[in-house]
Amino acid sequence: MAGGYRCIQNCEAPWLPNSIVNWFVALFKEIEFVGCSSHSGRRTFITTTAKKTHLAGGSLRDVQLLAGHKSLLTTQAYIRGHSHAQRKLVSLL
Repeated sequence: MAGGYRCIQNCEAPWLPNSIVNWFVALFKEIEFVGCSSHSGRRTFITTTAKKTHLAGGSLRDVQLLAGHKSLLTTQAYIRGHSHAQRKLVSLL
């Protein structure tokens, strides 16, 4: 990331990472999405991909690479658990 800037879509000027966070905060407030953050979509993508990776013959390592994480531990922190799925898994034993 040259110069510490990131840009989304057709930006006329570079955005600092904090500017993007602030943009999401304002957007979610405007559309009344409570509890959302600039990372909500990222968490949802990683959790959904982790749940479906077996359908593509993949592994959590593939999810890690798609997320751009250096460590699988970082990817793991993004994956939400689901109590219904946990009960179902135990019932399969």
